[in-house]
Amino acid sequence: MRRISIFLVAALASAPLWAMHCPMDMAKIDERLETDPPEDPAALAQVKKLRAEGEELHNAGDHTQSLQVLGQAQELLDANP
Repeated sequence: MRRISIFLVAALASAPLWAMHCPMDMAKIDERLETDPPEDPAALAQVKKLRAEGEELHNAGDHTQSLQVLGQAQELLDANP
């Protein structure tokens, strides 16, 4: 029982850490879009769409999904220099 309690406390304590990570990822994407956007218009549009979706998910409190979507945007940026 004690192990379960410790696990639950640790899980609840880590939730704010996920929430704080989303804005950092969004800032990285924004900076990259300003300094070195993809040349492909389709890739640029997709990155912007994923970035906006990630922010919506973050604002809705779904930080895990937000990080996944923002990760996809970052992968597109990395694949389209």
